[in-house]
Amino acid sequence: MKFIQSKKDGSCFLEFSEEEREIIKNKKGLFLSAASLRHFTNNLVNLAAELHKNFDEETKNLTTYETTKIEGK
Repeated sequence: MKFIQSKKDGSCFLEFSEEEREIIKNKKGLFLSAASLRHFTNNLVNLAAELHKNFDEETKNLTTYETTKIEGK
């Protein structure tokens, strides 16, 4: 899986490999071993640190709560 972030607006596209898509299709989800989860979270932390640089001021000031609805496309 690759995190592809837009430098223009800070949005991110998560790109899955053919193998990952087959796993999701067949198993309806992904299982991550401890090592894979570590790599995944390292990527998320890095993305979180970097993406703020590309957000506009309105997006930078958003507040998120547990009940906040997150929409994907």
